[in-house]
Amino acid sequence: MKTLKFKTNIQCSNCLAKVTPKLNEQSGIESWNVDLLDPERTLTVETENLEPDDIKKAVLKAGFIANVK
Repeated sequence: MKTLKFKTNIQCSNCLAKVTPKLNEQSGIESWNVDLLDPERTLTVETENLEPDDIKKAVLKAGFIANVK
């Protein structure tokens, strides 16, 4: 299991509601979380086989940006 961390522009629970289905439908994600209290809005993803680009694409489909930390 590897942990990937991203700086995002997900700002609020409304934004989180938009990105949730995209991340949930991405096969290979064991778990994920966005820390809305962190100034960098850190997205943490636990995965066995996904690469950072896979996560970035899923977040982009929801209209947000994720950059590897």
